[in-house]
Amino acid sequence: MTGMDTIHLILLFLAVGLIAFLYSSVGHAGASGYIATMTLFGLAPTVIRPTALVLNILVASIGTFQFWRAGYFSWKLFWPFALLSIPAAYVGGYLQPSASVLRVLIGAVLLFSAARLVFRRSDPPQTVAPSRPVAISAGAGLGFLSGLTGTGGGIFLTPLLLFCEWAHIRQAAAVSALFIWVNSIAGLVGYFTKVRSIPSLGLVLAAAAIIGGIAGSHLGSRRFAVRVISFLLATVLLIAGMKLLFTK
Repeated sequence: MTGMDTIHLILLFLAVGLIAFLYSSVGHAGASGYIATMTLFGLAPTVIRPTALVLNILVASIGTFQFWRAGYFSWKLFWPFALLSIPAAYVGGYLQPSASVLRVLIGAVLLFSAARLVFRRSDPPQTVAPSRPVAISAGAGLGFLSGLTGTGGGIFLTPLLLFCEWAHIRQAAAVSALFIWVNSIAGLVGYFTKVRSIPSLGLVLAAAAIIGGIAGSHLGSRRFAVRVISFLLATVLLIAGMKLLFTK
């Protein structure tokens, strides 16, 4: 599968479950966390990218259902971002950059994710929906990046929605959850079209992601000290990002 021994595989299984639990408890699918964890376990970027997409699809589907059921999802806000992001994510997933380029891209994403967790923005007092051309263009760029790096794009869309005051926190999380889901699927399909195989590690870790995602999404972020979780996750992302960028 990956050359890992049983002990390391069990530890990775438990780590992925914990990441899924923590991320879903604060409204995310956890792609950057899975990438960071697999990086720290020494897996190759070419294995990490499709595996992260598989796990992302599973946890994002759980988060999408939870936020939709709670009434926070806005189709009007979602569809302009998703329109071109889906084909763009497919293209990003189809491309196979060199291992060195992929390491830099994923490392930069992890560092960005760490910074975002440390500097979380509060709920904007008022929101104004973006124009359709702006939303469609932004969605296309984020979709391409999500497919290329093995993330769902939510780590970029959520802060964009909040920074530009286009949505409140829970609405941003709801829109991002479905955005992550559709782009993770498109990115994985693009990857499979090119490579014609998906690492079996994703199937092995699927149960951990599902269990962690269900438990985390049920408990919800209000049950936890969100700032503490953010700093813990940011530390893991920072270490993994530095490992990718500055070690061989």
